[in-house]
Amino acid sequence: MPATRRRLAARVLIGSALVAAGWLWLALARLPPLDLAAAEARSPIVLDRAGTLLRPFATADGRWRLPLEPAAVDPRFLALLTAYEDRRFRAHPGVDPLALLRAAGQWLAAGRIVSGASTLSMQVARLVEPRGARSLTAKLRQIARAVALERRLGKAGVLRLYLALAPYGGPVEGLRAASLAYFGREPARLTLAESALLVALPQAPEARRPDRFPDAARRARDRVLDIAAATGIVPAADAASAKAEPVPRSRMPFPMLAAHAAEAAVAQEPGRRVHRLALDARLQARLEPLAAERAAALGPGLSAAVLVVDNATGEVRAQVGSAGYRDAARSGAVDMTRAVRSPGSALKPFVYAMAFESGVAHPETLIEDRPSRFGASYAPENFDLTFQGTVTARRALQLSLNVPAVALMEAVGPARFIARLRAAGAGIALPRDAAPGLPVALGGLGITLSDLARLYAGLARGGEVPDLRRRLDAPAAEAVLPRIAEPVAAWYVADTLRGTPPPESALPNRLAYKTGTSYGYRDAWAVGFDRRTTVAVWLGRPDGAGVPGLVGRVAAAPLLFDAFARLGRDPEPVPRPRDALVAATGALPPPLRRLRGEAGPADRLRIAYPPDGARIDLGAEGGAPAGLALKALGGTPPLTWLVGGLPVTGSDRRQAEWQPDGAGFARISVLDAAGASDSVTVRIE
Repeated sequence: MPATRRRLAARVLIGSALVAAGWLWLALARLPPLDLAAAEARSPIVLDRAGTLLRPFATADGRWRLPLEPAAVDPRFLALLTAYEDRRFRAHPGVDPLALLRAAGQWLAAGRIVSGASTLSMQVARLVEPRGARSLTAKLRQIARAVALERRLGKAGVLRLYLALAPYGGPVEGLRAASLAYFGREPARLTLAESALLVALPQAPEARRPDRFPDAARRARDRVLDIAAATGIVPAADAASAKAEPVPRSRMPFPMLAAHAAEAAVAQEPGRRVHRLALDARLQARLEPLAAERAAALGPGLSAAVLVVDNATGEVRAQVGSAGYRDAARSGAVDMTRAVRSPGSALKPFVYAMAFESGVAHPETLIEDRPSRFGASYAPENFDLTFQGTVTARRALQLSLNVPAVALMEAVGPARFIARLRAAGAGIALPRDAAPGLPVALGGLGITLSDLARLYAGLARGGEVPDLRRRLDAPAAEAVLPRIAEPVAAWYVADTLRGTPPPESALPNRLAYKTGTSYGYRDAWAVGFDRRTTVAVWLGRPDGAGVPGLVGRVAAAPLLFDAFARLGRDPEPVPRPRDALVAATGALPPPLRRLRGEAGPADRLRIAYPPDGARIDLGAEGGAPAGLALKALGGTPPLTWLVGGLPVTGSDRRQAEWQPDGAGFARISVLDAAGASDSVTVRIE
């Protein structure tokens, strides 16, 4: 080029720069303020207690745009980014004058725009305020916006917006979403090859998508690596090694740990961008596959739920709501930690706690486990249809015997028992229009796994029931907490349950636990605790259908022990209160040696008619009275009927007839062949 033409071109470039500078000054003064509200929209994310991502959610318009600060990005990625996109990012005010002069020269020489001279700030301006047309006017407006952005946000703010808004193909926006979608890891843990690919994608996000165009993605990545090696950012050998890595050919699903807990947190506070839960992501990741594996082994349609509670704080450290959130065949979307189900025998420990607290019994009190009838017709049986005879309360609870539990429930009162559970914060569901009765001792009510876990955590805390704290960003619970039992009674139960025979292959006397099986084999439960942690487990069908053979001890207890083992520590016993009475049956105070007022055996001899104290009109005042029918139940025949100590002739059966000789009181007795007897007093009129 002749010298005259070079001087002319230089004057044109200088004049253009002056004109551009003047236009930029006028544009900055005239442009309306940039609205960053849409650009600041982010996907809601749910984090665990340590800040680990549990689950992100798409924005309202269906985009994955996760919050990310530059400090959380591998510095090598930022170095690659600036070397590839904007080498003088740290020095210019939003626009690179040298790049603009170069672009202007190319434009004058070619007669068209060859290079846009875009800086990172200009790219952010285009992302914040997209313009369809690629024209000189649009470019000048972008320049003005870039300068305004830098003046308003500074370099860190501009970089933060770029990391959040850069397109990576489809609905994936921002470095963090792209890093998770293509590599399944956070941006702080990217390899050199992965960083280079994510630097290259935003220039042509659809044409370079590795899940659709892997060869184009690889070429773009390698170009970034070449630039990095040429500028000395990475050694040439490292760049060559990175080129050997394959590019991903598919997108990965976003993290979905504790899906139910995360969904509930976002629904509770839909306007919050970051939700911080008390969960432990590592423990959650251990328990979710365990629950899915056990449910699958038990058969089709079954689900599982596990809840882990820190006893000291009430914080929920793990919440497995189902055997698989996406498993529609097992109704995985239903959170079974919040479903109301029948607990079977899982509430028996609280019956015993109330009995211990009330002075009705002690763990070494003797109780009869024999066929018994409570009231007119309620005659509970044990699960295995056998009876153990005379046992201690400790043994009765460890073996989950039904008759002793009902006898204790009769002593403490069903209504009082239900009131205690509700006062402790448990949502108890009773059959419609039904008053609390003795069957509630065996699971004749509804409760959630969450409430059951709270109650058991109360036993570990000396009877004080904690509120379940699911969020770390929520206010702490009130200082005054309800009680399920007094400290000594709570320890009696904890110490008793620690001696419950464990499932096969588990060590005894380590974990205090109780199982439950609901009527019809619909629910299998197991709840265990030590001084520090409570773990509650449920297995069953979410639709409530029965599953033959689904027994708490067989199905739920092994899952409980395996879940507790995932805590990675040995169980610690609940400390004993100083005023606890530890003594054998014979050393107890006499009233505590045997349960008072127990129901008699179901085959106990008793007079069914006439009832004791009855007034019976047999017409005795008007002449010869009619005969009085006598009826007995139970006993060992033959029977002997007596009236006033004299035998009734011809009466060796359960039914007889006595002929009174006049009006007045009569004492009627019956004896059986085993020596049992019963008596009533009636008035003949």
